Amino acid sequence: MDIEKMHFTGPIWRPPYEAGSVLLQATVGCTHHRCKFCSLYPGIEFRVSPMSEIVSDLEIIRHYQPRARRVFLTGANPFALSFDRLKELAMTVHDYLPRCQIGTFSRISDIKNKTVEQLKELRSYGFNGLSIGTETGDDMTLAKMNKGNTAQDTFEQCRKLEEAGIEYYIVYLTGLAGKGNGRRNALASAKLFSRLKPYIISVVSLTLFPGSELYGDVANGNYAVSPEHERLEELMTFIGNLENRTTLLADTVSNPVPINGFLPEDKNRILAELRKMRENIGEAELQTYRRNIRSL
Repeated sequence: MDIEKMHFTGPIWRPPYEAGSVLLQATVGCTHHRCKFCSLYPGIEFRVSPMSEIVSDLEIIRHYQPRARRVFLTGANPFALSFDRLKELAMTVHDYLPRCQIGTFSRISDIKNKTVEQLKELRSYGFNGLSIGTETGDDMTLAKMNKGNTAQDTFEQCRKLEEAGIEYYIVYLTGLAGKGNGRRNALASAKLFSRLKPYIISVVSLTLFPGSELYGDVANGNYAVSPEHERLEELMTFIGNLENRTTLLADTVSNPVPINGFLPEDKNRILAELRKMRENIGEAELQTYRRNIRSL
């Protein structure tokens, strides 16, 4: 079997913590496609992968990795699929890979149209570990960035996942609120996230590329990018105010220095490392680093 015959369309993204998972395309593009900072799926319209393609890909996966324990469904937000479609998809995956858990990306709105009972059933079919692009808990920033949900929406839908027993990973995006707004963004986000029970909080720092609406806003003078030292202060404020017991991962290329740890046990160590970074690395050097990032 030829692994190159698997059906992948456009850019393929997966979180760093899914590096060991088998990738299976379930959808293409994003249902929302309006977040101002995003340039991941330019010109790609949302579509659902036909089941025939999924079965063909699963045959190839079974040939090469018959003992795979986790599948990650690719696409911007495959959890947007209906309950019935997700159930059918999970059953098909288990026909080929009986022991697999299933992870995927989800928007907050994708959870909204599923009941707790449906989520519990999806959990029983192997769905666990949803990666949710929350980005922020600040309503002003959510609205400005066209995220399509409020902080209260995030709270309500994540609590549904908790009730259903589905683990989830959420994202905090430093710098998103723009210059001068980092502290407000950090405090609002820490307040929201502390009310939840995410398995992982993944920290990413805003890095803009041509093709995003926000990139154009910067060029037109309609958005001021947060300085790098302000982002470090924002991150310290965010972490300092978190009250979760969770794992913190800030190790993507968007973070100049990787910071990982368990909260609350490693909070003081992480904050000390961030203070040291702020004191020892100049603003110009950090800005040069970000300008040289070619992809995330």
